[in-house]
Amino acid sequence: YCVEFKTETLSQYCALENRPYARWMQYLREGHTVCVTCQPPAMNANTHRCSGDGHNADGSKILHWEAVGNSQCQGTWKKIRQLEHCSCPLVHSFIFT
Repeated sequence: YCVEFKTETLSQYCALENRPYARWMQYLREGHTVCVTCQPPAMNANTHRCSGDGHNADGSKILHWEAVGNSQCQGTWKKIRQLEHCSCPLVHSFIFT
């Protein structure tokens, strides 16, 4: 499954990232909608959910995220909706880890 979030805040360190494999962090923007996929091995074997997916959170709850590979690139987002059939676009698409 996938979860759509609206980015609320992000740290200045995301824009400063210049390592080739992590340049995607430069394109994160406040107010953008991002799509995050939950798939194994990040999925809990018992609950079949990914940690941090905002399960039971409504659109007003502020949730925190952190980029893998750069713990200083972090921020907050709000859950928009969960999609059982993923159709994440190629840009602004991520996976839970």
